[in-house]
Amino acid sequence: MSLTRVQLWEKLQRREIEPVYVLHGVETYLRDLAAKNIVEACFGEGDFRDFNDDAFSLNTPDNIRTALAAANQLPMMAARRVVRITEVRVSTSAQKDTLKEDNFDALAAYLKNPSPSSVVIFVADELNGSRKVGKLLKDCAGAVEFATPDEAYLLKWARQQLRQNDAEMDDRTMRHLIAMIGQDVRRLTIEIAKLATSALPAKTISIDLVDDLVVNASENENFALSNALTSNDPKRILRVLKKDLDNGGEPLALLGLLSFHYRRMLIAKDLIEAGADLPTVKKNAKVFGNAESFLAATRRADKRRLEHTVVRIAETDLAIKTSVGGSAPKGPRMLLESLVCELTMRD
Repeated sequence: MSLTRVQLWEKLQRREIEPVYVLHGVETYLRDLAAKNIVEACFGEGDFRDFNDDAFSLNTPDNIRTALAAANQLPMMAARRVVRITEVRVSTSAQKDTLKEDNFDALAAYLKNPSPSSVVIFVADELNGSRKVGKLLKDCAGAVEFATPDEAYLLKWARQQLRQNDAEMDDRTMRHLIAMIGQDVRRLTIEIAKLATSALPAKTISIDLVDDLVVNASENENFALSNALTSNDPKRILRVLKKDLDNGGEPLALLGLLSFHYRRMLIAKDLIEAGADLPTVKKNAKVFGNAESFLAATRRADKRRLEHTVVRIAETDLAIKTSVGGSAPKGPRMLLESLVCELTMRD
């Protein structure tokens, strides 16, 4: 039976070491951190680690047999030998595999009777459980899947990183940061360290600092400009727009985001006025990210202004496409900035 991430951490703290671990899943930062922690738990003070810590990449053909042979060797002046096997890939297509079906028998034989004095760690980049070798590894007692973490875990991780960096950030700013980054623990760790340094000497990280320094992870999923529009903060809206444009954002693409944002607000406004329940509003208006801020902004908004805004966006779109404001890149940028200023001043 495989382990959960929590069970793995608890066992390592008790120094309960499995003879074989299979670490796999899309969250590579936590996966790699787990491999490091397993290695640390395997060696004690006085062990000759350099003689007993071997790493083999399966990007080199037949390295799996060399790695298993190393695992069957006795440790030298240490309680255990650690064998790390990286770049493990069992894909949907055999052509992409680094762990071939030809090695199934040798691998199955070792897993059935692993060396009691060795710890073998498979670090898998891809592990298709429908394939014979993939299923064999996934069914291993020391298999741990590192799936995409949820928001609760990311918030817990962020608070931990803030403590380590001796920095502060309120929950609203923390959720905003996570919305911009996405479910990426590695990047969250790096960005918090960067923000903590930039927030010196007070080390209090504000939402303005996040908007200034953090690049949005995905235009399709995390719309920084749309999120800013719901904040009812003109300075923040203009700052985010400038950042998006300075980072190479296309005016027409950003205008498309504005159009999508205000059309969602119109849909949500109609549903709210019709007395629809919250789940219905969220589903039909495609509310994502910080739903509370979006819905609060929608309730505040005047419906006639929303309708006029959609018309102005369409007019700006036509003006950009017909070069009314001048040729690219200055013309389209000027038209977009003028529109956002107009919307910000009116709201």
